[in-house]
Amino acid sequence: MSENTATDQTVNSLTAWTGASAVLFDLDGVLTPTATVHEQAWQELFEGYLSSRPDITGYSESDYFDHIDGKPRFDGVRDFLASRGIVLPEGPTDDDPANTTVQGLGNRKNRIFNNIVSTGVEPFEGSVRFLAAVLDCGLKVAVVSSSRNAPAVLEAAGLSRHFRVVVDGVVAAREGLPGKPSPATYQYAARLLDLPSEECVVVEDAVSGVQAGQAGSFHSVIGVDRGAGRQTLLEAGATVVVNDLDELL
Repeated sequence: MSENTATDQTVNSLTAWTGASAVLFDLDGVLTPTATVHEQAWQELFEGYLSSRPDITGYSESDYFDHIDGKPRFDGVRDFLASRGIVLPEGPTDDDPANTTVQGLGNRKNRIFNNIVSTGVEPFEGSVRFLAAVLDCGLKVAVVSSSRNAPAVLEAAGLSRHFRVVVDGVVAAREGLPGKPSPATYQYAARLLDLPSEECVVVEDAVSGVQAGQAGSFHSVIGVDRGAGRQTLLEAGATVVVNDLDELL
């Protein structure tokens, strides 16, 4: 990193949420380490599925970031399968997890995820400190997550009392909102807070989420590097990238 780039990063870190009225948090990988649980669940799902397809290239760690990370669950299924040239029947939304359909595989992944998080979730300490500072400053907050498990994860992490507005995969489906990288779910959260997007900060760790923030007219987009890569998030449209949110305090 050049001296000028480092200086710009420091300035952006200090001003990323200055003058904002609200902060819109992604959940998995931003507030809670459940992004790694999602990654584990996806790996278990697709390794199991591909074990019966020896003609297909196996699942690798890069597949999560390339095809799945930050997207609605069933989009992740479709996009991964498409990367292998696989087309499966869609199936009903409540399809049995044992069935080899898009919806069945998505529901199987959800079952794996819920089994893992059922023992509880510890939020990131730096994110809790940042959230406390945001609330102390009188800013409004919301969670915007592609996951359909967001309320349960917030409850397991002890954070649910802070978030009156949660726009998750269930809300997005009900309202007909396209998933990230579309900015629609973030824009909907801003409307629920009775605020224009221009007064809301987006906080994301996934490339598709940063792209969603960049595509809308938001105050700024804070990228949290939990594995996607600082430069990758900056190129996706992040105003600033930090390793932990307490760097912004």
